[in-house]
Amino acid sequence: QDDDVLLFMDATPPTQATKISSGWIPTAVDKPIETTGSRRRLNFISGLRLNYLPDTITSRYDTINAYSVIDFLEQIKEFDPDQRTIHLVLDSAGYHRAHDVKEKARELGLTLHYLPPYSPNLNPVERWWKVMNERVRNNRYFASAKEFRPKIDDFFSITLPNIDNDLNSRINDNFQVFSRASSS
Repeated sequence: QDDDVLLFMDATPPTQATKISSGWIPTAVDKPIETTGSRRRLNFISGLRLNYLPDTITSRYDTINAYSVIDFLEQIKEFDPDQRTIHLVLDSAGYHRAHDVKEKARELGLTLHYLPPYSPNLNPVERWWKVMNERVRNNRYFASAKEFRPKIDDFFSITLPNIDNDLNSRINDNFQVFSRASSS
């Protein structure tokens, strides 16, 4: 239906550990890279609506499990006071398929659509996480969690509102469609 809402949902656990994504070092030159042994991470769930990126819902949780997903589903329902039908596209993680999650979705009137296994490229919210990594984590060293946490929070509260127009070219549903291979 034209008035239905389509949201893409996923979770991510960005870690404090240094994420080396690129670099150039001359041959035979040792280049020390600052890193930390910390595996401290933050856990986020986001639900985004294509072409309405500023309306993306993002919440932080202590852990990602069926309970946090249920909490997020309740936030999604609050997001749409017009009581439209909300279709939610998500991956096949166990916590997304939990009985309690399916029951809560049914209770809230949300329709869940599961992506095939191992197909993150079909979920545009994965590109959302990629932008977060590019802007905050790639090739950056965080000495402490006190330094790491605010950078992630600033991404959502300060950086995103300033770049949301630029994201439409990266976060969209312009998937490449292949023709069926002919059999001879």
